[in-house]
Amino acid sequence: MQKSVRYNEGHALYLAFLARKEGTKRGFLSKKAAEASRWHEKWFALYQNVLFYFEGEQSGRPAGMYLLEGCSCERTPAPPRTSAGPAGARDALDKQYYFTVLFGHEGQKPLELRCEEEQAGKEWMEAIHQASYADILIEREVLMQKYIHLVQIVETEKIAANQLRHQLEDQDTEIERLKSEIVALNKTKERMRPYHSHQEDEDPDIKKIKKVQSFMRGWLCRRKWKTIVQDYICSPHAESMRKRNQIVFTMVEAETEYVHQLYILVNGFLRPLRMAASSKKPPISHDDVSSIFLNSETIMFLHEIFHQGLKARLANWPTLVLADLFDILLPMLNIYQEFVRNHQYSLQVLANCKQNRDFDKLLKQYEANPACEGRMLETFLTYPMFQIPRYIITLHELLAHTPHEHVERKSLEFAKSKLEELSRVMHDEVSDTENIRKNLAIERMIVEGCDILLDTSQTFIRQGSLIQVPSVERGKLSKVRLGSLSLKKEGERQCFLFTKHFLICTRSSGGKLHLLKTGGVLSLIQCTLIEEPDASDDDSKGSGHMFGHLDFKIVVEPPDAAPFTVVLLAPSRQEKAAWMSDISQCVDNIRCNGLMTIVFEENSKVTVPHMIKSDARLHKDDTDICFSKTLNSCKVPQIRYASVERLLERLTDLRFLSIDFLNTFLHTYRIFTTATVVLAKLSDIYKRPFTSIPVRSLELFFATSPNNRGEHMVDGKSPRLCRKFSSPPPLAVSRTSSPVRARKLSLTSSLNARIGALDLTTSSCSSSPTTHSPTASPPPHTAAVLESSPADRAGDSTELSPCRSPSTPRHLRYRQPGGQAADSSHCSVSPASAFAIATAAAGHGSPPGFNNTERTCDKEFIIRRTATNRVLNVLRHWVSKHAQDFELNNELKMNVLNLLEEVLRDPDLLPQERKATANILRALSQDDQDDIHLKLEDIIQMTDCPKAECFETLSAMELAEQITLLDHVVFRSIPYEEFLGQGWMKLDKNERTPYIMKTSQHFNEMSNLVASQIMNYADISSRANAIEKWVAVADICRCLHNYNGVLEITAALNRSAIYRLKKTWAKVSKQTKALMDKLQKTVSSEGRFKNLRETLKKNKKHSSWPCSCNPPAVPYLGMYLTDLAFIEEGTPNFTEEGLVNFSKMRMISHIIREIRQFQQTAYRIDQQPKVIQYLLDKALIIDEDTLYELSLKIEPRLPA
Repeated sequence: MQKSVRYNEGHALYLAFLARKEGTKRGFLSKKAAEASRWHEKWFALYQNVLFYFEGEQSGRPAGMYLLEGCSCERTPAPPRTSAGPAGARDALDKQYYFTVLFGHEGQKPLELRCEEEQAGKEWMEAIHQASYADILIEREVLMQKYIHLVQIVETEKIAANQLRHQLEDQDTEIERLKSEIVALNKTKERMRPYHSHQEDEDPDIKKIKKVQSFMRGWLCRRKWKTIVQDYICSPHAESMRKRNQIVFTMVEAETEYVHQLYILVNGFLRPLRMAASSKKPPISHDDVSSIFLNSETIMFLHEIFHQGLKARLANWPTLVLADLFDILLPMLNIYQEFVRNHQYSLQVLANCKQNRDFDKLLKQYEANPACEGRMLETFLTYPMFQIPRYIITLHELLAHTPHEHVERKSLEFAKSKLEELSRVMHDEVSDTENIRKNLAIERMIVEGCDILLDTSQTFIRQGSLIQVPSVERGKLSKVRLGSLSLKKEGERQCFLFTKHFLICTRSSGGKLHLLKTGGVLSLIQCTLIEEPDASDDDSKGSGHMFGHLDFKIVVEPPDAAPFTVVLLAPSRQEKAAWMSDISQCVDNIRCNGLMTIVFEENSKVTVPHMIKSDARLHKDDTDICFSKTLNSCKVPQIRYASVERLLERLTDLRFLSIDFLNTFLHTYRIFTTATVVLAKLSDIYKRPFTSIPVRSLELFFATSPNNRGEHMVDGKSPRLCRKFSSPPPLAVSRTSSPVRARKLSLTSSLNARIGALDLTTSSCSSSPTTHSPTASPPPHTAAVLESSPADRAGDSTELSPCRSPSTPRHLRYRQPGGQAADSSHCSVSPASAFAIATAAAGHGSPPGFNNTERTCDKEFIIRRTATNRVLNVLRHWVSKHAQDFELNNELKMNVLNLLEEVLRDPDLLPQERKATANILRALSQDDQDDIHLKLEDIIQMTDCPKAECFETLSAMELAEQITLLDHVVFRSIPYEEFLGQGWMKLDKNERTPYIMKTSQHFNEMSNLVASQIMNYADISSRANAIEKWVAVADICRCLHNYNGVLEITAALNRSAIYRLKKTWAKVSKQTKALMDKLQKTVSSEGRFKNLRETLKKNKKHSSWPCSCNPPAVPYLGMYLTDLAFIEEGTPNFTEEGLVNFSKMRMISHIIREIRQFQQTAYRIDQQPKVIQYLLDKALIIDEDTLYELSLKIEPRLPA
């Protein structure tokens, strides 16, 4: 009979008393009894790793206890409840928190507990987990593994010591044998000379002296070897090898972790899902499993082999030879191409499979595995995407600490080059196929198919469900309610937005998508987005309240069909804002071809009406202006020469504005005028538009009728020619207190009217249009309707429209008035004037208190609005893109602030004009704006470290990154006005161009530092290693697009003091020399830096930048200074007639735009103060003469 286990009951009661008094966790819990479905409430107390439970809180003796060491605690779902019992009791039981304590062996049943609150349950689980000492056990296991590893190392060392001992014993035996042979030979020799008199024994003092000498020789030899070993331990080579070994150890640890992740992916997800796909009711098919996991299992097998090889190499430490492993691995890494190419598709298949509840439930069960550590399947599928770049970075660091004479350096360099080539191939394949796969996936969802999705330039933006509201005649919304079930059911549409088209589909009962027969495919170039429906009709006044302001309208004007309107409802205001923002951005990009978002485009893409483009008077040569045959962005000839007055006139021309001209003018106006003159011209255009604007600028603005054609008068006493000023209105217009409605300007013009002079006489218009009977034939005419709606959100203004939100693009459309004729007294407007209002950002909305009907036919009102918006547009571009003008000229800044405040006091200002003015005023009046860019002075202050790093302890990656950061900070600090007038070549260049001179000084100091560090080494090997390391730094700078840094290093290596060291260069590897030749060829000045320019523009077809090396980048500044000097010296600023050479200004502006493009995008590189302090330490720099003297000492000249 088995005896019971004895234990110290007294001590147990004492521990129970301590648990009641000082327990880690105490409280009531329900414990499941041995009988099924029986729960008893007990009072539990946890002390250290013992869990006591009592019958009640006041009980002195515990009812039982549990030892928690080695147990685990997990939450369990609520057990199913029977239908018996009140509903409230069942709900209360379902809300309770259940968890189970598992003791890890079959002899002990699990302890099932529950509590009333979830928070309390989590606290109990955490306390039990800590009491189980699980973390300590894990740490113990880790320590045990390390101990076993150390024991193995000790055993290995013992074996090696025994082998050495046996070798020593064998050598001692051999020495004794040789001694005996020598003795035998000596005896034989003595027998051969029997008559030779034996010399007397040596003097004992001589023997003592010889013994002391032998002892001293041994001591000196041992001391010499000890010194050699200590010197090597402290040498840069030993430090480099230690870093190299550390990189290898880190790589092995990373490889171990990666193999473990692949093991979880395959064994925790792939294989279980394969089994599930073979079940009777599979939640997923075998094809989907293959599409999701691709060849991840093959990748795991490959890396398991590679990992085993790495561990075998570590067994032979410190002899680490890894190149042969990479030679075996490289041919097999091509399997990553399939994985990376289809990675995005696999995630899409996974997302589609998750819509199946059974699969989603099964997947969550797999993800709950403790081995996953809370990571999702998507996370594990992403790990292989980063493995190839990780190998490249590791090899780069490994090569930076591998001597050039190392046995495996060439193999590692070959492996690195192959991995980089593989990475480039993978990147190209992914970028080419990803967009096509998205579009084809959507095209397969549509039953009828969609040919526009086969266009490779079509990019997917967003998709979602919207409700289409039915409409009736004249675009009036039918009176339906948003909450109507029929509207939600019948009007629900699945919408897809692409960069060029908008698709509207219906979903059938089977889940298939069908394009609408009418309006299913909308071309965005033909669409106009209106945020709120037209509120001028009585039937639609309450539509905003009816739909909760969730509706927006798309007006479609196909060229070969009648216009129609699509009204859509979003599920929420956030969804509406997102849809409108994306649609408006796509429309803006199409209409302006990137001008709204990329201001440094070489040519803007604003179209001009044919009437303006074909009129010869716009580009006719005159005494004060001359045009070239080259067309600008508006497809009209560019200005070649012009007087300052004509340039200012073009700047404020009301008909259209070329962004090319605006950028060129604001970049170069300092050459031929001043900022005060420009601002005075803008002020005059705003205050006195009718007297300041020349008549030739208004000739095409209005197309007058035949009766008043040729009449021309400017009445300065007209009551509407002077602006009315009142107290300044508030900067922000409240949307609730003063709702803004959409405004219509109906401007009728005769079809037979010819272009003539503008009639500026004030004309009245009837308050109501004349209605004709159906039998009367209306006179031939057309009505130009300009519709605009207020922006609902504030945002950055676009390049050509400062008065509108980017989410509400401007729109202009022409309609035929059905059965309605205009009065003969109505003023007529040509398409040219309509285009002028559009490109000048006509106001969106009418302020209360001004008669909209009166404005409809007011010529002066249209001119004022156009002039105001043109002035605001120029000011907005000036303030936002050329803020340095106002930072350096406080008087100019105050004058602009006064002008903007004066604009705000205009009582006739439209709400969107007021909003744009307030935005410009706010941007200009912000004092001490926080500069997100670093400055060189700030970096110098932050690098005040007690001890700087030395060259040997810094890796090539660290040096390259910090050199790039410093170069970009110095390059970014140059203001663009220093590029005008060749100030860097004048005698007072330090005063005129201080930042350009600082950039040149920084270039020379960095180049001197590179040369000085190389010459500091006395031995040839160290100098060769330094050269190879600096070449590696230059190569990394090239990868970071820091071509200025590449030239700094190559210029230092080409100095005569270093270039003449033939013996040192003979020690440099051939790969390094080839790499240096490649870098020198890239930044060579031959052909005006031809190779560097091609490098900057080699990916032009994949980039939207004019200079297509995508920022951030640091080009060589001397290349641009050479271009500017060539332009300045070869072309005068003014002609003999005194006209401004605007073609030269355009060339200068293009170079400045290219420079500013690279200045505006910063690097995301963290500062390392010790490295920066080393790079900026001028004490390390040796002057040129001393460098050459050192070079002669190292390698003297050969005798002639």
